[in-house]
Amino acid sequence: MADTQNIREEAARRGRTTVADGAVRKIAYLAARDVDGVHALGSGPSRSVGALRERAPGGSKTVTRGVGVEVGEKQAAIDLNLVVDYGVSITEVAGDVRESVISAVERMAGLDVVEVNIDVSDVKLPDEEDDEDEDKPKGRVQ
Repeated sequence: MADTQNIREEAARRGRTTVADGAVRKIAYLAARDVDGVHALGSGPSRSVGALRERAPGGSKTVTRGVGVEVGEKQAAIDLNLVVDYGVSITEVAGDVRESVISAVERMAGLDVVEVNIDVSDVKLPDEEDDEDEDKPKGRVQ
C-alpha cells in the first residue's frame, strides 16, 4: 500500500489533473438519479424546457438539469433540485442522495466535496403525468 501511495505522489509531481465542471455535474446527476425515491432532477419548468431541447433538431439529451456545481482545484460544492416520489421520507432520500453524490464525486474526480445542498421542489404523485409527457402528441399514431 505504501508503494502505491509513493507512486501516486511521484506521478502527481509530474503533471496536473483538472476535472471540468461538466464532468462533476454529470457524476452528481447520475449518482443522485440512481437513489430510490428520486423521481427526477430539476424543477418542472426546467424539465419541460429540457424535453423541448432534446426534441429540437440537433438537440441532445440534457443529463445535468437540476444540478449546479462549483469546482475548485481540490474541492467541489454541489446544488441539486429534486422531485421525489410520493410516500418516501424526504429527509431519508435527501440523506441517501447526499451520501451517493459525495461518494461518487470523491471517488471518481478526487475532489473533496464540501457541501451538497438539496432543494426538493416537488413530489410526484402516483397518478400524476410527467411534465415531459404532456408535451408529447396524444394521437393514436406517432
